Amino acid sequence: MVTSGESLQEMLEHILHILPFALAFAVPVALLGALLLHLLRNRSLATTMTVLVLIPVLAMVVGVLGISGFMFTRTLTTMLLVCLLVALVTVPAALLLGRAIAKRSVWEREARERERAAESSRRELVAWISHDLRSPLAGIRAMGEALADGVVSQPQEVADYAHRISGEATRLSGMVDDLFELSRITSGALQLTMSEVPLQEVVSDALGGQQQVAHRKRVRLHANASSWPVVLGSDPELGRVMRNLVANAIRHTPPDGTVAVQVGEDRGHAVIAVDDACGGIPEHELERVFDVAFRGTAARTPVREDGAPASTGLGLAIAKGLVEAHRGNIDVHNHGPGCRFEVRLPLAAG
Repeated sequence: MVTSGESLQEMLEHILHILPFALAFAVPVALLGALLLHLLRNRSLATTMTVLVLIPVLAMVVGVLGISGFMFTRTLTTMLLVCLLVALVTVPAALLLGRAIAKRSVWEREARERERAAESSRRELVAWISHDLRSPLAGIRAMGEALADGVVSQPQEVADYAHRISGEATRLSGMVDDLFELSRITSGALQLTMSEVPLQEVVSDALGGQQQVAHRKRVRLHANASSWPVVLGSDPELGRVMRNLVANAIRHTPPDGTVAVQVGEDRGHAVIAVDDACGGIPEHELERVFDVAFRGTAARTPVREDGAPASTGLGLAIAKGLVEAHRGNIDVHNHGPGCRFEVRLPLAAG
């Protein structure tokens, strides 16, 4: 009678006997698989996962065939069928898993890139604003100290200082308003009260509000409309979009130039085009025009009489955010003697 201990010993001896043969056949397959994975390191993750799943299956099949001496008995055939079924299940699973991991990796990489871009934009914004705040604050402080110390005593000089302090305060107030509006847009806290808004009123108010600035710079304002459509939107925000675009056009148009606003309809959308005479924007800068705090090349960035930049670079970013909040879009391209900012907004249901 054969005891269980003897059976176990015979089994161990049998395993030790076939193990070298199994390794001799399976190891080369594994090494070839590792080489193949190295060659495919720049391919898709789904391909890599498929090869990774097939390597152990193929190594097992080759090892079993080598040990059996390619004698296709019923047991060997059954084992090969099982291996085939395992491959049929695991390969599609590997493909699906690889694609899911690849999509997740791409999404995470894009998210990291967006986060880095946002952080870079925030740092740039802080740098710009910090620089721009120093100038009016320094001016206000210096002129206030001059008035307090009696350095300026003549009525005309006092009035001039007071006027300049008021101007710097207005500039600071505008910067704070821009920052507040931009923070509402970027944080998703912008709440629009939608109603039917006639664009004729929006455009007229914007041009009227900028008329004095254009007159001081000797820039002509011109409006033309093939029709005056009505859009669904928020009147204050649309007014701000128009004021920002017209002010930007005036700022970059040289004296005796013309800023033209054209209004019409196209394929179910209201179209507002604002043309300036800035001389054009370099092609490599067009896609960055709406970035926060972007001011472009020195040739295109106007300065005030005191040498400070005339704009914080937030107006176009705010305009873009407000237009997109209305489910519209805004674009810019070079046109004629300058560039054209084109806004498309959905028409109100008539």
